[in-house]
Amino acid sequence: MQKLTRYRRRHKYSAHKTVINGIQFDSKREAEFYLYLKLLKRAKEIKDFKLQPRFRLQEGFEKNGTTHKPIDYVADFEVTHNDGTTEIIDVKGHETAVFKIKRKMFEKKYPQKLTLVTYKRGWIDKETKEVWG
Repeated sequence: MQKLTRYRRRHKYSAHKTVINGIQFDSKREAEFYLYLKLLKRAKEIKDFKLQPRFRLQEGFEKNGTTHKPIDYVADFEVTHNDGTTEIIDVKGHETAVFKIKRKMFEKKYPQKLTLVTYKRGWIDKETKEVWG
């Protein structure tokens, strides 16, 4: 009798869904950043943070009898700093073509700073290479 083997489909960017405190994150790094934000909040280094804030980039519309859905951008986190400013955070290993387009649309429409962070011996801003937090 042959043994049945189940093959789990690999994510195309090798991300592994991770659950912490009953919250499912798209990647282990995103889950780790969540824990980092919890520490910063407990230490009162940030005021608060939200998970997966949604931003409408373009409204839906109808043209030539075809209905087009709205375009939304769902970030990983929205951080409220102690001075009241907000910063949108996305944890990324690398940027996809779709993300680059959505980022441009976000930058045109919203005043908040959009920061990409990654982990390299600490959380760093991918663009400025400075330590985040």
